[in-house]
Amino acid sequence: MIQRILTDTVRRAARKFPVVAILGPRQSGKTTLVQTLFPLKPYVSLEDPDTRAFAQSDPRGFLAGYGKGAVLDEVQRVPELFSYLQGVVDRAKKPGLFILTGSQNFLLMQHLSQSLAGRVSLLTLLPFSMEEFQRGRVKAPNADQSIFKGFYPAIYDRKIPPQDWYPSYIQTYLERDVRQIKNVDNLAVFQKFLKLCAARTGQLLNLSSLAIECGITHNTARSWIGILEASYLVHLLKPYHENFNKRVVKTPKLYFYDTGLACSLLEIEREKQITTHPLRGSLFETLVVSEMVKARLNRGRPKNLYFWRDKTGHEVDVLGIEGGNINAVEIKSGLTVTEEAFAGLDYWGRISRKPGKRRLVYGGREKQERKKAMLVGWETAFLLP
Repeated sequence: MIQRILTDTVRRAARKFPVVAILGPRQSGKTTLVQTLFPLKPYVSLEDPDTRAFAQSDPRGFLAGYGKGAVLDEVQRVPELFSYLQGVVDRAKKPGLFILTGSQNFLLMQHLSQSLAGRVSLLTLLPFSMEEFQRGRVKAPNADQSIFKGFYPAIYDRKIPPQDWYPSYIQTYLERDVRQIKNVDNLAVFQKFLKLCAARTGQLLNLSSLAIECGITHNTARSWIGILEASYLVHLLKPYHENFNKRVVKTPKLYFYDTGLACSLLEIEREKQITTHPLRGSLFETLVVSEMVKARLNRGRPKNLYFWRDKTGHEVDVLGIEGGNINAVEIKSGLTVTEEAFAGLDYWGRISRKPGKRRLVYGGREKQERKKAMLVGWETAFLLP
């Protein structure tokens, strides 16, 4: 079994906080992780209808059965529990009492922050990362294979072909999760919206274009993006606003967390299609950005990643904020890197006047020290920025 990097972060949090909440998409490995780390705690799945009904109708009585703590799985199904949990943990005054997991973030974060402020450590578990493969000495796929397969555990643990697993995952998501949301009354249109988002991964978010193509309002498109964010299917990379006397783009960029899911939505059925696909560059960029995000979240750190683009077209794909330093990363999918590829980093270096490293991630594996920036292979992108 691949060791999850979040393990140490969860253990550290459980020694300090009475409640630890592990959030993330369905099938990312949350249940396996908590059952492995806390084998002596009772495990309670709130997906079970009888258990859920008991917790909803009598939260106090339900929690009374777990005076020594428990693992509560899919806790977003019973938001009524949170205010009662506050009283339980305040009386017990023990760290690591309750371990919560959740895969839908629609109202979960609001309930957790309101009812358990100062008592809960919020962590995120995404699918496998390249770093976890390398630590576990698992032979990692090449770039195109990684883009096509994605990193959901079932594809590797159960060896399910991605072209079989992802369509079922998407359908389950639509039928099981999205149907519970009142403002989504047409799943067919929502699925079209999801596919259109996949075609825009790695691009600036254009809500008006999405709305027009789906035949929905701008406000609905904004709401649906929020649903996809809350489900941990997509995330938005915010622009870095300091303009350095230049007009800058203030629209976020849209990324999928998992390229395998994006490929399925794009109806890519074979790995060979990736090589010549018109969106290969965007999918490669999506893969690299996702690895950077996982590296930070796995350690319980804030994402703190941005991009920068001005109105004249100058751009840096990723900026990582570290104290007073800003590390700049450019992403190119090709195996050959020309001097032109460093243009964005070179321009950034001239105008920003901020301390920090400059690196270019490319589709190869070698690491080279170039005059304008360090050239880094895609497999070690998690070390950046």
